[in-house]
Amino acid sequence: MENHSYSSQGWKNVLLILVPFLVAEGIFQYIALRILGLDFSSLGHLTRDDQFFVIAFFDLIAVSFIVSVFTVYVVKKKFATVGFRPGFIFNDIIIGILAGLVIMLAALLILAGSGQIAVEKLDSNVGDSLWILGTFVFVGISEELLLRGYVLNNLMVSFNKYIALGISSALFAFMHIANPNLDIFGILGLFFAGLFMGYGYIVTGNLWLPIALHFSWNFFQSFLGFNVSGHDFYSYVIFTFSRENVWNGGYFGFEGSVISLIFQSAAIVVFYYILRNRRSANAVNPPNDLEEPA
Repeated sequence: MENHSYSSQGWKNVLLILVPFLVAEGIFQYIALRILGLDFSSLGHLTRDDQFFVIAFFDLIAVSFIVSVFTVYVVKKKFATVGFRPGFIFNDIIIGILAGLVIMLAALLILAGSGQIAVEKLDSNVGDSLWILGTFVFVGISEELLLRGYVLNNLMVSFNKYIALGISSALFAFMHIANPNLDIFGILGLFFAGLFMGYGYIVTGNLWLPIALHFSWNFFQSFLGFNVSGHDFYSYVIFTFSRENVWNGGYFGFEGSVISLIFQSAAIVVFYYILRNRRSANAVNPPNDLEEPA
């Protein structure tokens, strides 16, 4: 049982960062768009993988800047306490990458075998593969740093860790509310993705696993033919739907499917057993100790 004294300062820290984050993100996205020769009206209509790469890179700069400033000067902690502590780094990265790969490969085989999708061809393009690889590395780091390293970390100061996990997962889903092709199952898929990655953060006390999982989930989802949160990136596997439905996720991507919800729930259970020793250790030494001086 948790024995923790909660403080309102945690959720206040989350509220304090919202406006500065939006301002910083707006400034850096404007810089990125100017480099690309575009304006803000183009932001929701990007079509090239190199454009997504540039936007994701500047988003990472914005998030890294604002989270580091608020962690050090507002929360009064060392930046590493957001989840960049040493220990189990290689292990967590491998687990995260394998989890995303196994889930997406299993999804492709199940949907193809059940006739939900029909594989048309393979499109080998090294250049586009590298663009999406870099894009999803940047996206994985920036979104996990903000949503898990700062938001979830601070919410656990004010709430039970599972309540904090639910709130941060809802915020994660809300961040994608303007994505194309979003429906109720897409929202649920994003919420479950927040639970999936957030649970990895709670158990390990670090961002290595959530970042690797977030990257792997997005990269292999795209590489194996699915859209990613409604966006169409380069795919090595090209397939067509028998029809768009809740089993294949349609044009939002696999994460908007019923199968995705089942897989993510099962993966959390697997994480529970694989990382149970780490979970016990973090129950004694929780990752969100705000008393650590900057």
